[in-house]
Amino acid sequence: MITVRRADYRSETDANNIVMLLDAYARDPMGGEQPLSRYTRENLVTELAKRDGISLLAYCGVTPVGLLNGFEGFSTFACKPLVNIHDIAVLAEYRGRGIGLVLLQALEEIARQSDCCKLTLEVLPGNAVAARVYQKFGFSGYELKPAMGQALFWEKPLS
Repeated sequence: MITVRRADYRSETDANNIVMLLDAYARDPMGGEQPLSRYTRENLVTELAKRDGISLLAYCGVTPVGLLNGFEGFSTFACKPLVNIHDIAVLAEYRGRGIGLVLLQALEEIARQSDCCKLTLEVLPGNAVAARVYQKFGFSGYELKPAMGQALFWEKPLS
């Protein structure tokens, strides 16, 4: 049975589970195949707490198997909050069991309770499995007008 609950950043157990699950994702081909840096491992949970992050932990029995990290943003057009999903990670040996969908459902409930207008996320074109999960859940490419095309996610590293 899969259960999901919001992580408590003050809990050492939850903090360790967040770092372990995110590190497993970072080491995965979709996460870049590099372990988290020592700095990230040591500071991640403190920094999430400073930013009022939303971290959800999924368990299979008592084993932590999935993580979702999200952050509240704001839609100026809707004049309402939104939640951007920054990470969804499921341990490789637990994939294909619907854990990602359960995490998304739990986050949607939290977002609706906070009167958010939408959920947002980014997905790599090569991550077809995740893209199918997101589409099944109701995500689609963002566009204001079809003639202008779908939004692109760009970045400019600062370090």
